[in-house]
Amino acid sequence: MVVDDSAIVRGLIVRMLKEDPRIDVAASCSNGEMAVAHAARHPVDVIILDIEMPVLDGLAALPKLLEASPGTSIIMASTLTQRNAAISLRALALGAADYIAKPTSDKLGASEAFRRELIEKAITLGSAKAKRTTETVSPRAPARPQLQLRSALVRRPRIIAIGSSTGGPQALLALLGALPATIQCPIVIAQHMPATFTTVLAQHIARGSNRPCSEATDGMEIKPGTICLAPGDYHLQVARESNRCIARLSQTAPENFCRPSVDPLFRSVAQHYGADSCAIVLTGMGSDGCAGARVMAAMGAPVLAQDEASSVVWGMPGAVANAGICSAVLPLTRIAGHLATLFERQAA
Repeated sequence: MVVDDSAIVRGLIVRMLKEDPRIDVAASCSNGEMAVAHAARHPVDVIILDIEMPVLDGLAALPKLLEASPGTSIIMASTLTQRNAAISLRALALGAADYIAKPTSDKLGASEAFRRELIEKAITLGSAKAKRTTETVSPRAPARPQLQLRSALVRRPRIIAIGSSTGGPQALLALLGALPATIQCPIVIAQHMPATFTTVLAQHIARGSNRPCSEATDGMEIKPGTICLAPGDYHLQVARESNRCIARLSQTAPENFCRPSVDPLFRSVAQHYGADSCAIVLTGMGSDGCAGARVMAAMGAPVLAQDEASSVVWGMPGAVANAGICSAVLPLTRIAGHLATLFERQAA
């Protein structure tokens, strides 16, 4: 279901979705009240929900939609403003599955990147719901093969690198908020997110983790005890200058259709820190981070992945888990504790 008060935008989004034979657009509504009424009668897998609408806006409609159609994945659609970015992050905390940044209506129809992202998110989240439903109906489904874990060097990390996408903002807040004070190395993050949104996310992380967090700027020092977030539309890599860790930003071609991408960050951490680092791959669609995590693992660094049950989408963490390069695959609530054990060890 597509919910947007602009008939032009609604029509363009519906048309984009209908171009893919895997997607059936069951309904389109011009405000949240109409959407809630429709969802109560005809539940759907995915709802594309605008934020700014008359009668009942997206944020107010969100909990009502989740109540009317439990299990539905809701993607918040908003224009790129700091206010809408803040609302989108609040919506994620209230149960939205993901967000998508809309170009202005005059550029929407010509945006191939928006069309690709819209279809990918709708299909991935719809498939995730179908899988959950199948597992609920058929609890005796064949068990998955046991994941192969590898042993990492017993060494205290000097830097932690995190990659995340769909479901990532809430996962990051939960993980970073649970980190013990004993963990004081730099933390660098690549979260798939557009510019403006990363500015707001950095503010949320700073408040939720009680640690300094900022978007990276080129050449800035990444100090122990701080968190550095890749800004939207820039790849983040780390470099070493004497004993300092510094950020390097670039707008080289997207990797895995993403900028920022996790792979360049992980590769740079492997290059400059080797086994004295740790990779964490959190919830997200696709496989970004797998190639970079493989390089880190080859250097002896531990690679941790969020498990399937606690992930919104087990694409990125599932890719590294199934590649056999993880030293642990854990529920989100146990990752901070596992990290704490690494920091209890003396450096090799």
